[in-house]
Amino acid sequence: MRRLLALAGLVLCLVLAWVAPSMAQSGGDADSSQPSVLEGTLRVGFDQFFAGVEITVADQSGTKVGQAVTDSEGQWSVTVPGAGAYRVTLDESTLPEGIGLREGFESTVEVAVTEGASRAVVFAVGEAPKGTPFGERAAQTVFNGLKFGLIIAMSAIGLSLIYGTTGLVNFAHGELVTFGAVIAWYFNSSWGELNLIVAAIVTMIVCGMLGAGLETGLFRPLRHRRLGIFQLVVVTIGLSLLGRQVIQLFFGAEPLPYTDFQVQERWEFGPWAVTPRELVTVAVIIVLLLAVGMMLQWTRFGKATRAVSDNASLAEASGINVNRVVLMVWAMGAALAGLGGVFQGLDTDIDPFLGFQLLLLIFAGVELGGLGTAFGALAGSLIIGMSTEVSTLWISPELKFVVPLAALILVLLFRPQGLFGIKARVG
Repeated sequence: MRRLLALAGLVLCLVLAWVAPSMAQSGGDADSSQPSVLEGTLRVGFDQFFAGVEITVADQSGTKVGQAVTDSEGQWSVTVPGAGAYRVTLDESTLPEGIGLREGFESTVEVAVTEGASRAVVFAVGEAPKGTPFGERAAQTVFNGLKFGLIIAMSAIGLSLIYGTTGLVNFAHGELVTFGAVIAWYFNSSWGELNLIVAAIVTMIVCGMLGAGLETGLFRPLRHRRLGIFQLVVVTIGLSLLGRQVIQLFFGAEPLPYTDFQVQERWEFGPWAVTPRELVTVAVIIVLLLAVGMMLQWTRFGKATRAVSDNASLAEASGINVNRVVLMVWAMGAALAGLGGVFQGLDTDIDPFLGFQLLLLIFAGVELGGLGTAFGALAGSLIIGMSTEVSTLWISPELKFVVPLAALILVLLFRPQGLFGIKARVG
């Protein structure tokens, strides 16, 4: 019966992915009889609008298809030939004196528009950035590293728990991260246009059902057929490739943002300048990770999970339902991965490769902390996130992912079991 319920959950998730495109089209304002339009408003706050700013639209080949100048209310619009991806460029030289793009935002953005639809394009304008002292830049990158490390930890803990209870290194974990980001986008943008907070909660439930379905409908039967760990790892690699292609097929290849919490004013706290959504992201992840830690330490399920992780055969002999523990770990790990995808998508936009791009850093965090330990995954992920962002103070941002991987290699040379791992005799 439990297997049938889990398979039903897996089928439900696949049905949601299948009907997403049609629901997205039926729920939007697209009308093939109407022209496709790109539009936007340049303003700061609710009362400061910028007139006379030039906006140019070009297709993917670079051919100019339209140009507009903002009116007295900062509004502009350009009618484009049809559906497709376009490059929208703001001429910064036409902005008023003292006004520029905020740090981290580009003057050219790529957007996709459907046939007969209107697509809003957002440029984050504000006071022109000034030279920032090294101390302030260092403080800001530390905060960015903390936020990035917490997002990695949200996904890494689930991966570490799955490994601890089953011995399986799940290469499809990155696609669970992407699936969470994509499903939340559909709930937020198309399926009833839910508030992103509500969409994130629903996403955790859907991802938890998917994780339970994968365990009960796929991996448990394979374990009962006595497939070895190597064969199961190959299965996860196949799932990763399949999941990535399916997500790209239905979601598309263009990065898309959530509807809520996009352009926000930065709050100044001494040397830190952060948006409200960044503060909420850090606070929510910390609360959730503390809750997971307390659950693992003090609840009956947590003690059972640690017992299964230490020795599954002994745990089963002592009366623990190992299959139930593994099922709940899969559900919890997938739910945490999905929520991590939501936070990462909120920070960088959503695309089919979002989880795949994070997967190596997730593995690095888990390995650095020690395979199979939730607290080790948290510590390792924070180190990875912090070293990634802080390294940009001295090296190019394009090379920042080299530093945490080099740190991982260095640590493992002296402590192969990771920071919190336990030495084990092999052979």
